[in-house]
Amino acid sequence: MDDMKIKLLQALEQNHKISIKTLATMLKISEKEIKEMIEELEEAKIILGYVTLIDWEKTDNNDNVTAIIDVKVTPQRDVGFDTIAQRICRFPEVKSVYLMSGSYDLSVMIEGTSMKKVAFFVAEKLASLENVQSTATHFVLKKYKQDGIVFEEDENDHRLVISP
Repeated sequence: MDDMKIKLLQALEQNHKISIKTLATMLKISEKEIKEMIEELEEAKIILGYVTLIDWEKTDNNDNVTAIIDVKVTPQRDVGFDTIAQRICRFPEVKSVYLMSGSYDLSVMIEGTSMKKVAFFVAEKLASLENVQSTATHFVLKKYKQDGIVFEEDENDHRLVISP
């Protein structure tokens, strides 16, 4: 992939609402070239979607519970972890699935409307899947930073005062 496309992807990753005109100015190419590159990257499934990050704690609709579940899996012959990971991805509660190194094989992030519903999901749907050996659930209590965005910036100056 050429350097221009990498720069375009980096700019879009930082702000998907950036205008075509601004991107063209930043990358010093025409708006037409920007549009063509974006279409090409979308068709190649390199750009998979555009997401808005919302601080739900600042809204009236902040009842969701987020949990990260570590999952130990028995890998399958010829496909490893892919089949079980793809099966887990199909649950609507699941927001992310990652293959991990370390004690657990998969890290699954889910959202539910209560801790009880998350626990039910883990017990009834996730842990009962064939090839799942064990799970460990961690509830997110507060989000400080997600996808490179800090939720609450501390605006106070914490530098020490130096006096003569």
